[in-house]
Amino acid sequence: LVLTCLIILLGVLAVYPLGMLFFGSIHSTPPGMPGEFNLAGYRAIASAENTRILLNTLWISLIKTVLSLLLAVLLAWIIARTDTPGVRVLEILITLPFFLPPILTAMAWGMLGNPTAGVINLAWKWLSGSDQPLVNVYSLGGVVWHMMQYSTAFLFLLIVDVFRAMDPALEEASRMSGANRRQTFVRVTLALMLPALTSAFILSFIRGVESFESPLFFGTPVGIKVITTEIYEAITSRATPDYQYATALSFLVMALMGLLVLAQWRLLGERSFQTVSGKGYTPALTRLGPWRWLTFAICLVFFAVTVVLPIGQLLVGSLFKFFGFYSWDALTLQHYRAVFEDDTLGRAVRNTLGLALGGATVTMVLGGLIAYVTVYTRWRGRRIVEGLAWLPWLMPGIVLGIGFLWAFAYMPGPIQVYGTVWAMGIAYVALGTPISVRIMSSSFMQLSRDLDECSRVHGASFLQTFWRILVALSWPSFAIGWVLVFFGIMRELSASVLLYSAGTEVLSIALLKLWNAGQPEQVSVIGLMMVALVGLFRGLQVVVSRRQAQVVRH
Repeated sequence: LVLTCLIILLGVLAVYPLGMLFFGSIHSTPPGMPGEFNLAGYRAIASAENTRILLNTLWISLIKTVLSLLLAVLLAWIIARTDTPGVRVLEILITLPFFLPPILTAMAWGMLGNPTAGVINLAWKWLSGSDQPLVNVYSLGGVVWHMMQYSTAFLFLLIVDVFRAMDPALEEASRMSGANRRQTFVRVTLALMLPALTSAFILSFIRGVESFESPLFFGTPVGIKVITTEIYEAITSRATPDYQYATALSFLVMALMGLLVLAQWRLLGERSFQTVSGKGYTPALTRLGPWRWLTFAICLVFFAVTVVLPIGQLLVGSLFKFFGFYSWDALTLQHYRAVFEDDTLGRAVRNTLGLALGGATVTMVLGGLIAYVTVYTRWRGRRIVEGLAWLPWLMPGIVLGIGFLWAFAYMPGPIQVYGTVWAMGIAYVALGTPISVRIMSSSFMQLSRDLDECSRVHGASFLQTFWRILVALSWPSFAIGWVLVFFGIMRELSASVLLYSAGTEVLSIALLKLWNAGQPEQVSVIGLMMVALVGLFRGLQVVVSRRQAQVVRH
């Protein structure tokens, strides 16, 4: 019964919108309108322009992923395997860019790196006397740079615990056999981390292909197009939205993502990468001597550039009458008053918090149930459940949004979802399910099956065992997953921009509207509010995780 219910639920979250995407790709008119079936959408994507757009997308994502992975490995090694001072605090600071909504940092960097009125360039011109800007975020480099800030923190979260979990005896054996530190790091440490590194690489590459905010803000103004912005423009920037062309292009993206996942499976094959044995051990720390202050500085510089600079720009932007004109007589609080007196923004805050709190909880419980089925059972069909749970990860947010748009337009009977907050809530749960399943599966794999069997033998029901034993012992992972999904919902823009309606706006939509209306000052105020929420929930998550981890150890 549980397996059947999970398959039906995942079918609604993944297969139904995917099927409606295919329906839309061969249907000649927008959702709900009469039309005919043809292949005009697929013929439209076979053009030289779309080939260029596809190559742009893959090239940008590849550059971003390689650079981010190299930096993330360096930061993870510093935090987990060196005696750098203050690593516990540094670890929290390094992960903060992941929790900041990309639309927020994109707008902040749009104000920082604007070639004419950006704060960095104004300061550079004042200091050097040069007429040329120092940086220009409206370029290919600007797109890659902004994507890297989120991606590096994301990859760091995936990699840092792998460094901690590795038995140092394996590296010691390499050194005793004559290998130097560099050879040991490349041939043993990195080789044993291959599953984590390839998974992280592919996940980050997929997210790069799906990226929407960076190309929209920094690429579109200078004619740099990627697949997601082309889909968005086909729906929002044409007199008659071309859903057929947009959904056909979306299927091309999903085919590429599927090939990447197959490539990872083929690469890893049946190779063994066991690094944790039954013996107790403590990860060996590399003594850096005076160089530990250099590694400390590297971590601080990353935090300063990715967090302090954009937040500082939001603070400055919120306190002056006009963006780009900074003088003492221009200081004002009028933008704060305008935001707090705007009922639409108040409603957006309530909608965002409600969807994030409820969506994160539902998504993590669902991910835990799916992880239990795939890890602890031998039921026929569990692989179907696992595949369905992974499917939304291959669908960019904007693609999933189009799929649900078609799906909600053809909901049977009296069920009316489109135009309500439930429309975005369902899409958020679908987008968050893959990461919740991955986190809970990794955690459950570390727990002995004896715990589950012992609980059931002593009379506990399935739900009691699941919640009071498995989730309780996996609480740190559950809490981390909940926070990741919570902030994933808070920063989601690409699906929201297609599914919202009047009265159901969320903060990301409110920010986009204000930015397009030429009100960066009010954008800065709302951005600071979102940063405060990030700090509050991130702090609570750290406290709860540490307390629960202590309880589990005792």
